[in-house]
This record gives sequence, C-alpha cells and structure tokens, in this order.
Amino acid sequence: MRQNHFLILWLLVLFTATSFGQDNSDNDISVINLTKPGTGTNWNIPDKISLEWNTVHIDTSKTIRFFLVRNEMVVQELGTFKNDGFEEGIELAKNIGSGSRYQVVAIELFPDDKFKIAKRVTPFFTITNAASDERKKKQQLANTSTTPSEKKLRNKKVIAPKNNEVTQTENKPVTRESFEGRKISYTKELQFDSENIIIKIWDHGRQDGDIVSIYLNGVSVVSKYYLTYWKKEFKVKLDPKKSNDLFLYAHNLGDSPPNTVSVEISDGKKSENIVLNSDLQSCEAVLISVK
Repeated sequence: MRQNHFLILWLLVLFTATSFGQDNSDNDISVINLTKPGTGTNWNIPDKISLEWNTVHIDTSKTIRFFLVRNEMVVQELGTFKNDGFEEGIELAKNIGSGSRYQVVAIELFPDDKFKIAKRVTPFFTITNAASDERKKKQQLANTSTTPSEKKLRNKKVIAPKNNEVTQTENKPVTRESFEGRKISYTKELQFDSENIIIKIWDHGRQDGDIVSIYLNGVSVVSKYYLTYWKKEFKVKLDPKKSNDLFLYAHNLGDSPPNTVSVEISDGKKSENIVLNSDLQSCEAVLISVK
C-alpha cells in the first residue's frame, strides 16, 4: 500500500526570496508570520488543533493555505482559511505517527504579484498519536511472526490487476489503458536522441492548489506535488527499447478543475512543451521514445 504522504514543496528551499528576486527592503512585500504552532508545541491526536498567524500587506479578504510537513514531505493539507489570523477545530489525520520533526507551511493564495508569494514555515514541533503507535507496533509484531513459507507466498509474482493493465496491439507501441481505475488518454508521441531527459512541471494558468503525481512507466517520479508557478525540475532515464509512458495523476481538483500542468521535456538539445490535464476519473499521458 502506498504511503499516504504528499511529496512536495519544501517551500523554504523552493520559494526562497532570492528565487524570485524579492528584496526585503521593498515596502510592499507581503509577509506571513506563523505564531502557533511554535517551538515546544505538542499536538495530541485525536485532539483538534488551532493555527495562529499575522500578515503584512495581505488583505483580510485573501486566503492562506496551510500544510503539515514532516521530513520535507507534506503529510496533510490542513486547509485554506480566510486571512483573519486564527483558525481552530482542525482535525489531524488519524494515521499520522508520533514524532518531533513536524512543521506547518503557510502559502499566500492568488497573490497580487505572482512572483512575490508570501510563505512561511514554523520551527519543528511534536505530535503524539498513541493509537497510531499501537497499530504500528502490532504490525511490526505481525511481520516478525510471519513464517518463511508465508513470506515466499506473499512475494510470489502475480498477474497485474486489470485497472493497471498494459496492452499492446499489432504495429502499435505498448500503452497503458488505465491506472488505479482511471482511464489513460494519450495526447502526443515524442522522440528524443538521448535516454536521459530533464522534465520541468509548473501550474498552467493560475495557481489554485493543484496536487499531482507524475508517473513514468507506472512508477512515481514526482509524488503528490503542490503545483506553483515555480518550475520543478527532475531528471529521469528512459527505457531505450520501448515507448515510455509519462502521465499526470491528480490527487485533488484545486479551485479550478481539472488539474492542468505545463510540462517541458528536454534532452539537452531538443525541447518539447506540452500541457497535460487530469481529474479524478482520467489522466492524460504522452509516449516518449529514444531514437
């Protein structure tokens, strides 16, 4: 079972002020200050939690989106709230484990200047979840008590489930018809000279809270990433012996469905720009081959 974590946005790194040429001497720069949680905070699940913050040059009619982060991974979207400085009654996911490396990230939504997005991350604080710890302990005991024959059976290769089925027709490249119950639609076939390619993704249109994963040949290369105007770059290696399928998987619909991602694919010499769309029933994809 896939981990229920959002791969994302280490915003203090990805959205540093210098990345967008922000000047702290600018009197109009927007700022978010998170005052709760802070150092020494201990959230106890299942208790409901609250957030406190204040802002500079962000109107009260604007909204702020908050994420719970652990080890540079977003584990829960806490919500999008009106910029009134306080929100309470927030429920944490019951599967969140205990730990002392949690942080909250806040992002200004729909800024007046998209190249000056206010963002803030809290210091590390602690979360305790006795129920989750107990479940984890029982699972570990169950794993250690499994007999060798059971392990062998568990690791035995089985036929892929129908919803992840990859099919091939005569004189046509291998294509994936569906993934986790979602239909795959191919929009374009691309070809590059090199098997080593660079892919960049960013939000197409306005930044509206889209969270997506990118899969190459059914394997996640970007997991649960929060799309922004900033171009996230990653490198992948193609299989030169076949057509490689690259598809977009939406985890939500944002504020303006469907999820729409601008994608730039390059091998250093040739570059292709495409747009992929995805909703909760279907995914758009491209086929990429090596000359």
